[in-house]
Amino acid sequence: MKTVRKIIEIDEELCNGCGQCVPDCAEGSLKIIDGKARLVADKFCDGLGACLGSCPTGALQIVEREAEEFDEVAVEHYLETEKKKAAAPAMDCGCASSHIQTLKPMSACQQANVPASHQATGAEAASMLGHWPIQIRLVPPQAPFLQNADLLVAADCTAVAARNFQEKYLQGKAVLMGCPKFDDADSYVRRFAEIIATCRLKSLTVLIMEVPCCSAMNAIVKKARDLAGVDLPIDQITISVRGEELVRKRW
Repeated sequence: MKTVRKIIEIDEELCNGCGQCVPDCAEGSLKIIDGKARLVADKFCDGLGACLGSCPTGALQIVEREAEEFDEVAVEHYLETEKKKAAAPAMDCGCASSHIQTLKPMSACQQANVPASHQATGAEAASMLGHWPIQIRLVPPQAPFLQNADLLVAADCTAVAARNFQEKYLQGKAVLMGCPKFDDADSYVRRFAEIIATCRLKSLTVLIMEVPCCSAMNAIVKKARDLAGVDLPIDQITISVRGEELVRKRW
């Protein structure tokens, strides 16, 4: 049944797809679709505007228009369905991304046997990656390499922008990578909340780009920590598109 009521409206011209509004919507009514924030369904939006303050461009506003009535039961069902999707393990379809692997680093002996010419040029240097997969949506919270880990949550583009990504940021850490603009922020919140609540992380570092949409990763991880109820300090690093470190802070 439709009625005239308060509901969120999104100005697509102003929306930059940063996704910062998504974690602030407890009902899950907002998602980033095709690079823009969109309402999943009118009946999921309560019209209270909890998401307004997080929008850096002012693309969100409360309007009164004809819409389906807010359906709290439908919201609960929707959130439960989304939670199950996020928790579902990757399918064993033969793709390497569906197989959890802990990778052994080179031993001191193996490193010593790398020819000096290769060491000088970096040729055939072993990767510092300690596990597979690395994409946030492919790694279950129960993955063994997450237990008692120093965890790096890195926006996808950082590995390309930072020339010394592995040596400076990855070494000795488990890593989860994703794009806060194009991926499902709400499922990320739930996944990180479970990781923080159950994995007894030693440390958590968030590495993002300077572009506005990337800052949504901070909001995702902060909300996950609040949801988990764990007092875990988070180190946040921002780098430029040229790979220069711009900001380093703890929250």
